[in-house]
Amino acid sequence: MQWKVAILTASDKGARGEREDVSAQVVRELVEDELGGQIVDYRIVPDEQDEIMAALIEMTEYYGADLVITTGGTGLAARDVTPEATLKVIDREVPGIAEAMRMGALHKTRRAMLSRGICGTRGKALIINLPGSPKGVSESLLAIMDQLPHALGILSGELLEH
Repeated sequence: MQWKVAILTASDKGARGEREDVSAQVVRELVEDELGGQIVDYRIVPDEQDEIMAALIEMTEYYGADLVITTGGTGLAARDVTPEATLKVIDREVPGIAEAMRMGALHKTRRAMLSRGICGTRGKALIINLPGSPKGVSESLLAIMDQLPHALGILSGELLEH
């Protein structure tokens, strides 16, 4: 099955056009090459909870994304609000995915423990928060990539849980 994937970057500088969005390019490549996913929406929004929430809702409800991957806004800075915005729009958390991403990245850098990214479901969609750096995106996404088809299959109803 080809999964519909949306990419959301939370970045003040990116939204103003002051920074190239390399992290989203990494997500796109990994999703297309490793997951066989089809990108149905991509956008950059500033680090504002309301804008992140609105984008997540639109990506899942209007574009029908099976998977929404966010980059940025998962650190400790005051403007890093992606996890808080995500918590407000998901139905259920999937903590094991976030834990696996941090564990996988910890083998490369101890700073991975500072990522506050979360994962959860909204309807039949899975939302995953990734760090903002291209390296963090790659390490985190590769740590969970092998389990995404199963998770998406369960959510879509294509697979039974066990």
